[in-house]
Parts: sequence; structure tokens; C-alpha cells
Amino acid sequence: MSPGNSSTTRRPSYFLISVSTRENLELCIRYSLAGFPSGENGAWTFCEIETGDFVSFLYGARVYNLYRVGKREAISGAEKLEPWPPLIFRETGKRYYFPFRIHLHPDRIFSESLVRTEFAYVGENLLLRGGYRKTHFQADQTTLQSVSEMGNRFDGVIAPLSLPGYNTFTLRFTRTQQLINMPETCRFKEPILQSAIRRHLMNPNNLQTFLTGLALPMESPEGLEVLGEMAIPLGHIDILLKQRAPLGSTFKVPIEVKTKRAHPDDIAQLRGYMDELRDDCQSGVLIASDFAKACAQKALSSGVRLIRYTLNSDLNQAVTFEEIFQGLALEPVEK
Repeated sequence: MSPGNSSTTRRPSYFLISVSTRENLELCIRYSLAGFPSGENGAWTFCEIETGDFVSFLYGARVYNLYRVGKREAISGAEKLEPWPPLIFRETGKRYYFPFRIHLHPDRIFSESLVRTEFAYVGENLLLRGGYRKTHFQADQTTLQSVSEMGNRFDGVIAPLSLPGYNTFTLRFTRTQQLINMPETCRFKEPILQSAIRRHLMNPNNLQTFLTGLALPMESPEGLEVLGEMAIPLGHIDILLKQRAPLGSTFKVPIEVKTKRAHPDDIAQLRGYMDELRDDCQSGVLIASDFAKACAQKALSSGVRLIRYTLNSDLNQAVTFEEIFQGLALEPVEK
């Protein structure tokens, strides 16, 4: 599972983007533009959603429209640029603006209730979280197929947004506190590693190597999908590997990700997720940079596979998400 991987053969993902106010929703729809806040969650969302993916907007328990993602850009001085006014969170008093932006191409126009059966995958995720509390939610391919038939095809005109000249920046991540300079340089945290691993596994060749290395008896990678963070009653599964279109029976493999050394408690946590998934889950995977000595025996008795990740990039410096992704390697830990 060597570094230097391409994601060009991956299937597009589908995300629901949470919108904070009715005003912001109307601006997003008017200009076919999505913006993510200047904090760590916004940076994470910007890394997650790629050109060619599909998105809808989520506001007030309703889902709006279907778009394909076009150009992505991180804008310097975005607090002075339209269309969205800065956002102040009442709980913390912190002020956020929207430097991370993706330009959208509308495919279908609709406004549908989130309680529809077709949105069950995301609806359960929201219910177990007790609300949005996230900038985005990934839905599965079944949901994308359903929304591709909702509403009507877009045949209107996107309103032009005239902005004065502006500069863009390249988002970077670091473990060195002194180098952090939001929003241009953010802390390297677990969600960023999760995103890099998810993108790595979305490449069918990488996924096949991953499955072979773990000796997991599964079907062709083409029949599988790799989904981001999913809530269950016991907590949040970092990455979920599941069948794209189950027939008769299904299976799910929860993947837990740790940026540093993993411990037996992490295996116990993952085992709890596996039990929650019941008969659908025959194995779990724990990915970390290193493992405590007691992990090997605990993993063996718990049905958990251990994977060590390495990165070519030096996170003591400031590096791009692409450098993190391209330098990622996954290797099974010998029992």
C-alpha cells in the first residue's frame, strides 16, 4: 500500500452541506456557490469535497437541489467579499467568514423533507448527533441515485457574482503550534487524516490492496463504497466500508483512525462499534501511526485488524492536503 496514489478512477461522492441561516441558503442557491467557515471544520470540509462530487444544501430539515462540484478555491481576505456576511456563534462569540468556496453546476431543482425514506442514511446520522453540529454529511450511493430523480432538471441561469480582484491561498496543515495561522495554516487533526485515508481507499487499486493485505473475504472493490464519519448510538465511526448495493445480505467494516499511538482502549471502542453493527460486521480495522504492545493480543481476540499508516510529508512543517494524501502509505501489522 505504497504512497503516490491517484484518485482519478474513483466514483463521485455525495454530500449534504449544512447551511446556517435562511439568508445564506438563498445566497448559495442564487449564485450556485457554497462556502465553508474559516475554522478547522471549514478546512476539513474543503478537503473532503472534490471537483466532480455531488452536493445538496441542508437547512431546516429540508434538502435543496442537486449540484455537481466545479472549481474550488480558498480566498484571502474573504471577510470583505460577498456574498455571505460574517457569522457569529452565540455560544462562543467567535466570528467566522467564508474563505473556502466551491463553485457548483446545478443539475436538479427540488426542496424535499429530510424525513423521506430516501434520506434515511443521513437522517439517522443527524438524529444520533442531536442536530447538525457539522458542516457536511456524506450520504451513500443509494441516496445519490434517489436524488438524481427528484424534482426537475435545472434549465435556468446562474446569477453572476461580481467580486473585486482577490488572491487565493493554498490550505496547509501542521503539528507545529507556532506555524498555525488560520485559515491559511491549520492544525493537523484526526479528521484530516480520516479524509486522506478515505480518499486513498476510494481508488479501486488501493482498496483491493487494502482488502488483500487484511485477508478480508469481500467482493470486488467496484461493489464497495468508502464513507466518511457516521454516527451510531455508541459514538462516531470514522470511516465505514460497506457494500454499494446489497443483495440478500450485506456487510460493513468500521475503520477507526488515530493520528498517534493506539492503545487497547481504542480496540475496545472499535469492538463496541462492531457489536452495534451486529451480523453485518465481521471485522473492524484500527489505523494508527503506532500500537502499544498489548494491542496485538487484544486485536486478535476482538476480531480487529491493525494497520500502520506513514506519511512522506513532514508535519512539523506546513504541508498541503495533497501532500498528505499523496504521501500516505498503509501497511498491515504482523500478528
